[in-house]
Amino acid sequence: LSGLDPAQPYFQGTPIEVRLDKSDAEFVDIIHTDSAPTIPYLGFGMSTAIGHLDFYPNGGKQMPGCGKNPISQIVDLDGIWEGTRDFVACNHLRSYKYYSDSIIYPDGFLGYSCASYDVFETERCFPCPPEGCPNMGHFADKFKGKIKNNFLKLYLNTGEAKDFALWRYKVTVTLSGKHKVKGYVNIALYGSDGNTRQHQIVQGTLQPDNSYTSFIDAEVNVGTVTTVKFLWNNNWLNPTLPKLGAANITVQSGAN
Repeated sequence: LSGLDPAQPYFQGTPIEVRLDKSDAEFVDIIHTDSAPTIPYLGFGMSTAIGHLDFYPNGGKQMPGCGKNPISQIVDLDGIWEGTRDFVACNHLRSYKYYSDSIIYPDGFLGYSCASYDVFETERCFPCPPEGCPNMGHFADKFKGKIKNNFLKLYLNTGEAKDFALWRYKVTVTLSGKHKVKGYVNIALYGSDGNTRQHQIVQGTLQPDNSYTSFIDAEVNVGTVTTVKFLWNNNWLNPTLPKLGAANITVQSGAN
């Protein structure tokens, strides 16, 4: 059974006979997309972990792309009816959109086991453990025989619009140069199966010999990384024309 943002009002905190529970089937996976409290945030979805696998994409409360201004959301690319539904319950309805996208991307939507979404944003829940990470959505049941914990909470990020699947990489850049400057560093990954756009790794003071680590949620699974594009820029014009390079760049795929 796959629970697509199971309802919160009148169901959260009730006995298992009343609501969806992992005792209802051999395998129950849940996608939580609208789990903010009903009052005052009008969250329609349940926040409690109730399945064998509970996925909390983007933290499970506010989905990217659901904060668009009302006019553009109602006049949606998918049509007025779809846009109006999204305006009323955009976070809630993301659950079925993620599920349908997961059919198209069998290797996408990896969920990382973590204590919370805040911890997920650190290095403590990366990469996947030896048994791998489950895929949110249609292929979650591939993980069926690997569940050890009573409840497994899983976190991931998604895109703002279709296609929603993202692939997580950890990138560490060690800078070379003579003087520190203020600016930002962007990285793009090129691989056997595709290329990413530029992703910002660090912004602020850039110190030569220092290492900077960030996560990239890439819009494409690049496959085997063949090239890394490194770009940096000043925040403002600098008459001394400083130079920075990348002494070393390490790319780690979350999947393997």
